[in-house]
Amino acid sequence: MFQNFMCKVNLFCFFLLILFIGCNNTSNNNEESKQVSNKMGNTSGKEIKTILFFGNSLTAGYGLDDVADAFPSVIQKKVDSLKLPYKVINAGLSGETTAAGKNRIEWLLKQRVDVFVLELGANDGLRGIPVDETAKNLQVIVDKVKKRYPNAKQVLLGMEVPPNMGSEYAVEFREVFQKIAKRNNMALVPFMLNGVAGNPELNLKDGIHPTPEGYKIVAENIWAVLKDLL
Repeated sequence: MFQNFMCKVNLFCFFLLILFIGCNNTSNNNEESKQVSNKMGNTSGKEIKTILFFGNSLTAGYGLDDVADAFPSVIQKKVDSLKLPYKVINAGLSGETTAAGKNRIEWLLKQRVDVFVLELGANDGLRGIPVDETAKNLQVIVDKVKKRYPNAKQVLLGMEVPPNMGSEYAVEFREVFQKIAKRNNMALVPFMLNGVAGNPELNLKDGIHPTPEGYKIVAENIWAVLKDLL
């Protein structure tokens, strides 16, 4: 009989232990939820969306001592200051052409994209690649994004080539971005380097890539169009 009594006592203690563990886990879970909530405080609990900047060295921040000075990071600071629920992803790759970009984009689309900003074509222009080929490649990239994320908003960053590439080529190259944007109902930044290109004080020694001060202007050029989509 004593053994039966002890069994009941042990069973009762076991249930008390289970109850204690369960309450403790609930407390821990609540604490974790509070920590997550605090981290997300700036967005008031809103779901974090993604802005993907897909481009070449101009996006990557080639030549800078700190990539945080490149325009994607500058724009992230603007987004954070306004407490908008967006995370910027810098997917710039130095030397990228539109031909290479149409293959690389598939890998990047494995993550969700809410706003897609396309910055490619400059290397095509500097190499004198036929305008029709550049246009075709840009359209392929846009189509792939549309197919994977039909509700994603898209922005095209326009580019121009130096006069020494020939006036006819320069005009056709500029028009490529206008036509692609219009055809796909994309927001367009006519010339992302406006106010920066050709200014030695705002570019590195190569005369192509902006300095940190130059990137601030580039970021403003882009932000003037991008902000209305967020």
